[in-house]
Amino acid sequence: MGPSLVALALIPFALLGCSGPWGLNRRPAPPVGFGLQSRQDPALSGDGRLLASLVERDGRSSLLLQERESGRVLPLRTLNGQQPHSSPTLSWRGRYLAVIVQRGERRLVVIEDRATGRPLPLPLPGGQEPERLSLAPDGRRLAVQLVNGGQRRVEVFDLSGLLEPDLPAGLAVPGR
Repeated sequence: MGPSLVALALIPFALLGCSGPWGLNRRPAPPVGFGLQSRQDPALSGDGRLLASLVERDGRSSLLLQERESGRVLPLRTLNGQQPHSSPTLSWRGRYLAVIVQRGERRLVVIEDRATGRPLPLPLPGGQEPERLSLAPDGRRLAVQLVNGGQRRVEVFDLSGLLEPDLPAGLAVPGR
């Protein structure tokens, strides 16, 4: 590659600024009142306002939801008494929070509707264990990585009949 092509390739990086690698502004998650535990499985709401992550409390992995700017910890009405296992995921404005919880020997998918406080356990096909989750920003679909007999596959569940859309402010709900 000649010098002029290298210079052209570097222009986008120069335009990004010098605030960090590739122009990224980095900011650590705000500290919380119960110490500086290590965090795992971070998930941001689509609007970037909320941060969900897993922290260790009393030897158990617990879900922490907080406002990203202020660091204020937000209550979880239905998930507090359960041991979150992994993979928190949030809808656009954070109305819906899906996570895998441990109940006895089983891992289950639970979605908390933070507006109503209603939990929605997601029934999975028999013998399959959830391993990872990804909630669509509008909350209408959930991709679940399932494990059965050592085999992994991904299924997408349609939640449109169960959940209202969680859309960015000012965006109209189609068909209404």
